[in-house]
Amino acid sequence: MIAIGNFFFKYRNNLFIVLYLLLFVPSPPIFSREQFGPAYFLYPVILGLLVTFAGEIIRGITIGLAYIIRGGRDKKVYAETLVTEGIFRHCRNPLYVGNILMLLGVGILANSLIYVGIVMPLFLFIYQAIVLAEENFLRNKFGTQFDAYCSRVNRWLINPAGILETFKDMRFNYKRWILKEYNTLLVWLIGIVAILIFKYPEIVPTPDSRIVIFAAIVLVLGALYGYVRYLKKSGKMTDSMA
Repeated sequence: MIAIGNFFFKYRNNLFIVLYLLLFVPSPPIFSREQFGPAYFLYPVILGLLVTFAGEIIRGITIGLAYIIRGGRDKKVYAETLVTEGIFRHCRNPLYVGNILMLLGVGILANSLIYVGIVMPLFLFIYQAIVLAEENFLRNKFGTQFDAYCSRVNRWLINPAGILETFKDMRFNYKRWILKEYNTLLVWLIGIVAILIFKYPEIVPTPDSRIVIFAAIVLVLGALYGYVRYLKKSGKMTDSMA
């Protein structure tokens, strides 16, 4: 599993693009008109949005409170320090939990039985392998310090005990969240908008209107993306708390 995890870690960025594109593969529905009536689409839309936004909230809080620099080096697992503060006090992999919920949510939103029933289990297997590879690296580097951390903090489940104290002890750095997440947010939001507009004609009945609305929203998101990128590259926005 560790070797598998190292392999997927190396190609994880390309892999997740493929997994995201699989949202648009034709699939039997989870919620059908025959089973749930004319308003069937409300079930995947409401449930999917709740789940996927919960995932981004978890990611945002994690990054804003204590960002972990563990993006790899030379496409290999790497970590400078063992981060145990912020949400990492309550879960060892909150960013991955957020990713899982974000993808599961858009899978539900797309009303795709194939995505939820086949792609998501594959995604979970890949993440489990990656996490085992990361844990192997961390254990070799930090030894008993990492073992002690594992003994008190769960790999996947977020322990809510003491989470209010965590929020009180730390400040939320919204600028760091924006600067670290703006790429992810753009792709994620465009995907959500595309699903809502083109998957459910009940929301926007007129085909021409769908294209116009989608194009307008993409232009707005693109403008916001370009503005944030400009602020970052020019140094006019940094993650400094000052």
